[in-house]
Amino acid sequence: MDQNNALAGQEAMPENPQTAESTSDDRPVNSGGAMEQLLQEEGLTLDFPKQGEIRPGVIASIGENEIMISVGTKSEGVISGREKDQIPAETLATFQIGMEIPVYVLNPEDQNGTLVLSYLRAREEQDWLDVEELMRSGSSYDGAIIGYNKGGLIVPIGTLRGFVPASQVSVMRRPESSQENAEARWSKMVGEPIKVQVIEVDRARHRLILSERSALQETRETIKDRLLDELQPGDVRAGRVTSLADFGAFVNIDGADGLVHLSEISWERIEHPNEVLKVGQEVKVKVISVDQERKRIGLSIRQMLDDPWLVKAQSLKEGQLVEGTITHLTKFGAFARLGDDLEGLIHISELSETRINHPKEVVKEGDVVALRVIRIDAERRRIGLSKRKVDSPAYADLDWKMEMAGEVGGPQEPVAEEPVVEEPVAEEPVAEEPVVEEPVVEEPPAEESPAEETPAG
Repeated sequence: MDQNNALAGQEAMPENPQTAESTSDDRPVNSGGAMEQLLQEEGLTLDFPKQGEIRPGVIASIGENEIMISVGTKSEGVISGREKDQIPAETLATFQIGMEIPVYVLNPEDQNGTLVLSYLRAREEQDWLDVEELMRSGSSYDGAIIGYNKGGLIVPIGTLRGFVPASQVSVMRRPESSQENAEARWSKMVGEPIKVQVIEVDRARHRLILSERSALQETRETIKDRLLDELQPGDVRAGRVTSLADFGAFVNIDGADGLVHLSEISWERIEHPNEVLKVGQEVKVKVISVDQERKRIGLSIRQMLDDPWLVKAQSLKEGQLVEGTITHLTKFGAFARLGDDLEGLIHISELSETRINHPKEVVKEGDVVALRVIRIDAERRRIGLSKRKVDSPAYADLDWKMEMAGEVGGPQEPVAEEPVVEEPVAEEPVAEEPVVEEPVVEEPPAEESPAEETPAG
């Protein structure tokens, strides 16, 4: 009886261990797929995180060594260790409980069953997606220059460091001197705003190449159209020289280029713009013409400067005696230099009391002679001189007054209130002589004959 019971017990034993073993083997399986299947059967769903995905999370708690993040699963994820330490202090200071942030799934379940997350990887992945979209769309990005190296400028886009090669930097930022080293060339640009386009993205090499030139080209026509509508002749703007040519200089004002013709660069005669300008130089310009149809802007640098001729001519008065050096002889007269930079014309009729056929009969180049100023034409920048009127009695009183003013050193010139033409003298009909008006170079000598035949008195 006991033996039979024992045998019966032995036959029953295998069933219990098998059942227990089966139950034990099924538990870990049910924690994954079986759990998801069970939830589906019950009409419930649970979004299990997958490695490499980016999902929104809500900050549940902020500790000294870790940040707990709720991502909608049965347990919270964690940002800890190096991942937390790499978050910039200024960014970490903005984190608050309940705040939503993007997170990157590093490991859905580590050896401790913990969901491991990264904030910076989420930001970086999103930034790569953003720059790829910028390159596809051709859109521009407004950023700021944070650094440089010998090859160009550093411009960040999110957490990524983009590089603008020197060849892709706008000519408006080009250095004023090609002899400058890298530090002098780029350091002064740090902190300046910059508009760029993404021209190359390589995640594997962690390479992001940007171009300022491409971004400016995109908007240049739009900017110029707007500027043409706004500009009016007479407007004064600040600009930067972008290029030099034999015929003038191009200056960028508010994003569009205008031309400063060679004749509008300086009051002095120059052969090439590089004598007074260089690329990158900042200048003030005056708008002198706007051609809407041809989309051209005419500018002047010269008109923003004082005319040196007018400044120097202020020291002269009509009727004043001066000393001049004969510089050039023509059929209709002789040119004389007054001081270093002023030059006047002595008409042939003003060289001698007697009729002459050519100025060389009276003067030659290099002669230093006494002359009288008989005309100042500020508009045409011309000075009329006379040699024959140096000792004219008509100017005796004027000479005496000017000499007295010079002796006492007074700055006032009383002669200004006494025009020469108001002193009639029968022997010297100054006011009636047409030769007082300075002839132009093309004027033939034949037309000067009436003045040359004026009676000597």
